[in-house]
Amino acid sequence: MKKYLRRLTQMSLLKEKWVQIGISIVILGVFFFFVSLSNVYTETYNIERFGTAKETIRSPLSIENKKETERQIRDAVQAVEDRYNVSGEITDERIGFVNEIFEAVDKMEEAETDNDEKEDNSDLSDKEKVQNLKQILTPEITQALTDEELMELIQSSDHDRSLGKELVTTSLYDVMNAGVTSESIQADLQDIRQNLRYSSLDNPLKNTLVSISEFAVVQNSFYDAEKTVEAQKQASSNVEPVMIRAGEVIVTEGQTITNEIYEELQLVGLLNNDRNIYPLIGLGILVTLIGGVIAYEMNILYKKREMDTGKLLSIIAISIIMAGLMKLASFFTTSANPLFFIVPAAMGAMLLKILLNDRFAVAMAGLYAVLAGILFNSEIPGALNMEAGIYILFSQLAGVVFLGNVKDRMAILKAGLGITSVHLLSVLLFLFFSFEKYTVTEIFMHSGAGVIAAFMSSVLTIGLLPFFETGLGILSDTKLLTLSNPNHPLLRKILTEAPGTYHHSVMVANISESACEAVGANGLLARVAAYYHDLGKTIRPHYFIENQMGSKNPHDMLHPNESADIIINHPYDGAGLLKRHKLPKEIVDVAEQHHGTTLLKYFYYKAKEQNKYTKEKDFRYPGPKPQTKEAAIICICDSVEAAVRSLKEPTTDKIEEIVQSIIDDRLMDGQLSDCPLTFNELDKIKVAVCETLNGIFHSRIQYPDNREVKEAN
Repeated sequence: MKKYLRRLTQMSLLKEKWVQIGISIVILGVFFFFVSLSNVYTETYNIERFGTAKETIRSPLSIENKKETERQIRDAVQAVEDRYNVSGEITDERIGFVNEIFEAVDKMEEAETDNDEKEDNSDLSDKEKVQNLKQILTPEITQALTDEELMELIQSSDHDRSLGKELVTTSLYDVMNAGVTSESIQADLQDIRQNLRYSSLDNPLKNTLVSISEFAVVQNSFYDAEKTVEAQKQASSNVEPVMIRAGEVIVTEGQTITNEIYEELQLVGLLNNDRNIYPLIGLGILVTLIGGVIAYEMNILYKKREMDTGKLLSIIAISIIMAGLMKLASFFTTSANPLFFIVPAAMGAMLLKILLNDRFAVAMAGLYAVLAGILFNSEIPGALNMEAGIYILFSQLAGVVFLGNVKDRMAILKAGLGITSVHLLSVLLFLFFSFEKYTVTEIFMHSGAGVIAAFMSSVLTIGLLPFFETGLGILSDTKLLTLSNPNHPLLRKILTEAPGTYHHSVMVANISESACEAVGANGLLARVAAYYHDLGKTIRPHYFIENQMGSKNPHDMLHPNESADIIINHPYDGAGLLKRHKLPKEIVDVAEQHHGTTLLKYFYYKAKEQNKYTKEKDFRYPGPKPQTKEAAIICICDSVEAAVRSLKEPTTDKIEEIVQSIIDDRLMDGQLSDCPLTFNELDKIKVAVCETLNGIFHSRIQYPDNREVKEAN
């Protein structure tokens, strides 16, 4: 009958578990579906080209009109003129030729003047002068200029030659420095001719100067493909993307649907009615997958007995807050303003880690990141924002990693510093992946948003944590640390009213914590629960031996049944006090369960001596038996500490023998049948308890007193 009832109870609990999980998944699934609906679904219209719009239609999303952008880029590139390199060497060379001509003529004139001063009558004819001039000039010059043109230079006056040289070189400098291309050479020569035409020189000399210019002017500007391409790139980058903004009017009521308007409507997805159902199906599949992962992780927590209604509600609340914050930020996010950088995503992961565990926090971080990829897709069906997904994922993982053991609220703020560094690295990651996208100002703005998000994550975690701890009755490490404060009113009550019990509780806490850590249970919970487990003894402290301090035992004057009633009531008296002071259920449960249904042997056998018909059930604790690892370990350690403390000489062997006997007694009595401890874990508990007790009751050197020292002397 008991087996049947136990099986029936297990089936009922299993059914209740899946009902709770199912309801939670349905709530989250429906919320995720509707919060993401606008990101995958848009209203469509049945419109034909060159028809008339029956209503004003606005763009449901912000998207680039790539076709128009490409047209503007193409026009900008075509408007870029070819780039040329002007060769200074060629310019200097051609100017040098001109200078050479005039300097050679000047030297010949100086030589002739010197001959006249020496009264050398051997005058040269003009032809001889020309021949002498041709001998000293560069062959390239003599090939370009005729004898008549050289003769004209020789016969011209010094003043005219000097003026002609200045005109030619000045014009040549202007033209050559500006660059002479193969296409512009004739136009450049025409400019030089115009400069010479209006000079005061005679025509024969002008013609000669024109010939010199025609010889000197050559191409010195050459096409530079690299510079041209660079200029085209610059022109292309200066073209702003042609954007169709969300809410922008594409066509007004009564306006004709031109080709351009029709293409814009098509671009923003307002004409593709046939495909509009598919994004909904895809979203449904995604929500189902997300719900499946959450259900799997919840089931694992149930198997570990780490899940209850409060934690289920916290998962739902945190998920709704996270999705809501991301959806709110998505309304203001554009490609030019990625506002997802300011979302305090790490808050969700830190809260889940504190309230549940690391594994569940990491699993939910991945799911929230997938959801972020959809929510920040600028409401473009079928698109995913990978940057937002990666940023949200790294932010949450940073929250899990950098939030170590939460010993105080400052640990959450310290974790914010680590989250800040991850946010900054993520911003740099996106910068280097798209190095032409961000300016220095944008980098600082995005980095600042990441810093704000990290700070807000810490602040919101600290602010929301008390709500989950108190409002939903969830026991976290931070709350346990608060409850472990010796100044807590109930701990002060035990210390002042039952000091022996207080010392006993502290010892049990030390032993229980080490035993829990040995088997992967919650050591902090065991420690704090052990502090409060005997709170009920404060009702009648002197009826418990550790508080009698050598005074007369009041049980000597009571009937065994009365003594048993007093002793048996203390777990439930303590649980009542804990409930009145609104302590967490886990601690109340330990207070009720730490004796299970064990037999109060001393008073039972004493009563049996007086009445052989005494019933054993009258001397057993009502229970329940320990339901968790922590409660079972405290049940063992409570008895172990009392037994070892009663030893006059607690040796290692005696301690080990007592620990083993108490564990065996609990097993044989069925006290551990409802808890998830295994035999292997019981062996580990035994080792951990013995090590702790040996450390507490280690042997000390017996020093002789003064009298013994004197007698020895």
